[in-house]
Amino acid sequence: MNSNQPRVTTDALRALLDDAFFSGVVRHFVRTTGGEPTYVERQVIECLKYLYLISRYPERLAGLFLPVEQAIDEVWHYLILQTREYRQLCEERLPGRFFIHHRSLPYEDYQQSQPGREQMLEEALRWLPLYREEFGPFDEGALPHWTMVRFLHQQLGLSLDTIAALDEEHVR
Repeated sequence: MNSNQPRVTTDALRALLDDAFFSGVVRHFVRTTGGEPTYVERQVIECLKYLYLISRYPERLAGLFLPVEQAIDEVWHYLILQTREYRQLCEERLPGRFFIHHRSLPYEDYQQSQPGREQMLEEALRWLPLYREEFGPFDEGALPHWTMVRFLHQQLGLSLDTIAALDEEHVR
């Protein structure tokens, strides 16, 4: 498969939630954060991408540090509070068909439990080829939502094309 062609489109991700639920989530975060509707819609989509990847690749991603921004985690929290819809999303619509539990772990506790910075970097980078395979390469719109990708792009100066070319061999 061409790695630039997404397997899962934005429309398919939106369809994981019914229209009323998706719109309600967006309205809630526009109202509570003051964010622009298009930006908030992207937050919800990136949260759904995160959940999709966990559902599709549980053995490879279970227990890894959350590579998305706190705002995406907040969207996830909000989805969880809509218990019926969240259960349907996890068990009927996402590819793994299992309930995705959320466990909060403060960053400091996570750092202490890990062997070191290299291990943390390797774990965070494990998401890159999976994201690319399912959704196509990261674009500018995804940068504000994925902490590690933004770090690679803004702090290390890697282009989005370079980031897209990273695979599991590069992260070992």
